[in-house]
Amino acid sequence: MTEARTTATAQQIVAFFLGNEEYGVPIIQVSEVIRKVGITRIPGMPDFIEGVINLRGKIIPVIDLRKRFGLPVQVDTEKTRIIVVLTSDHSIGLIVDGVSEVINLSNDQIEPIPPTIAAIDAEYLSGVGKRDTQLTILIHLEKLLNDIEKHAIEKLAKKGTVDTADAAQ
Repeated sequence: MTEARTTATAQQIVAFFLGNEEYGVPIIQVSEVIRKVGITRIPGMPDFIEGVINLRGKIIPVIDLRKRFGLPVQVDTEKTRIIVVLTSDHSIGLIVDGVSEVINLSNDQIEPIPPTIAAIDAEYLSGVGKRDTQLTILIHLEKLLNDIEKHAIEKLAKKGTVDTADAAQ
């Protein structure tokens, strides 16, 4: 009985790396993981929005998570991937250094973000998963972008292009 309850409260997380740090997003929001393909840049977008890709006829905006999190830019490797995730409004591609595995975290393995970190601009973090000595920083995808950035992404996703004047607003 206890085992069934633990399984019911477990979350499956797709774990990935940015540098030496492991991050994760709920598997339920992951559509697919692909190799990094050619990205069409769109003028006037924030620096971390790399542009768009055409994925089987659907235009997908792509975000470089290193840039979004203020991490140093790194040269792509054979392990670089785009994780296509589904938010409440649309699909977005996330460029990561590499995808490691799918992990199971029970609710008691997930700690809230410490107050000292929560006080800085980290509202897109939802918690920290603990497995033995490994920590996984969990990302809240719905809060990854602010309203202006969401608006620009929505225009990219709908039209495949965006007016430079609209993106600057």
